[in-house]
Amino acid sequence: MSTIKQQIIELIKGLPEDCTIEDIHYHLYVREKVEHGLRDAGEGRVYTQEEVEKRMTKWLAK
Repeated sequence: MSTIKQQIIELIKGLPEDCTIEDIHYHLYVREKVEHGLRDAGEGRVYTQEEVEKRMTKWLAK
């Protein structure tokens, strides 16, 4: 199993040679958010479709 450092190095190696620091930052940000979401889902911290629709209705009404 690879370490997080090794995984990040591989992520960066997979980016185009002309990528910017902003590109790298974006990919790291997205990876972190996906991992966070997967961790939440694995621990049961999720909403049903009905709960999301109810929350969105309230949010959009403002």
